[in-house]
Amino acid sequence: MENLKLNHLVSTATELFNKNALKKSFALFSEALEIDQKNVDAHFYIGNIFHIQGQLGKAVKAFNKVLELDPGHTDAAISLSVILNDIGRYEDAQKIFEKANEKVKSKGVQDPHINKKFAQKHFETAEMYFSYNRYDEALSEYNKSITLDSENLDVRIKIAKVYSKKGYFSKAFEELRKLKSEKPSYIPARIALGLLHYGKGNTVEAQSEWQSALMKDPKNEEVLMYLNLSSGASETNLHP
Repeated sequence: MENLKLNHLVSTATELFNKNALKKSFALFSEALEIDQKNVDAHFYIGNIFHIQGQLGKAVKAFNKVLELDPGHTDAAISLSVILNDIGRYEDAQKIFEKANEKVKSKGVQDPHINKKFAQKHFETAEMYFSYNRYDEALSEYNKSITLDSENLDVRIKIAKVYSKKGYFSKAFEELRKLKSEKPSYIPARIALGLLHYGKGNTVEAQSEWQSALMKDPKNEEVLMYLNLSSGASETNLHP
C-alpha cells in the first residue's frame, strides 16, 4: 500500500514540477521522502527546485545525496557540476563532470537530453578559456560542445572567433560561410561574417553581408548599427 502511495506521490510531484508548480511539487516530494528517505527521484527533483530558487547550498546537498544513493545518476552529476562551477569550485566541478562523462561513454548513452547538458558544460568551459585567451583549449571545448549539440549555432560563430583570434582568418571565413550556406536565415552568421570582413578592411564585403541580413530582418538594430558605423565612421575599428 505504501509503495502505491509513494509511486503516486512521486508521479504527481513530477507532473507538477514539469508544470512549474514548484511549491506543490516540493511538498509532495517531501511527503514521498517521509515514506522512503532513499527515494532517488524525490531527492533529485528537490535538488532541481532548490537550484531554480537559487538555494545553491541546499541544491548541492540534495544532488550529493542522489549520487550517494545512485553513483551512476548522470543528470545529478551534471547538475552538481554546473552548480559547483557557478560558485567557483572549478576543480571539484571538473572532477564530477569528467567522472559523469566517462560513465556515459562507457554505457554508450545517446540521450539528447544528457548530450545537451554535456554540451552546455563544454560551452561554459570554452567560454572560460576564451576569456583568458587560451584559444587552443577553447577551440577544443567548443568543438566538443557542437558535436554533442549541433543545434546550438552560436557555438559555430564562437569557433570562427577563435580562428580569427589565432590569426587563422581563412578558416574563420570558411566556418562562417559554411554556416551561412547551411542556415541562410540565421542572421548572426551574416553579422559575424560582416564583422570579420570589416576587421580585415573589406568594407564593401562587410556592408554587403549586413545588407543581406537587413533584407531578412529589416528592424535588426545590431545590423543597422554596423551599417551606420561603417558608412559614417570609416576609421571605426570593429572586430569579430
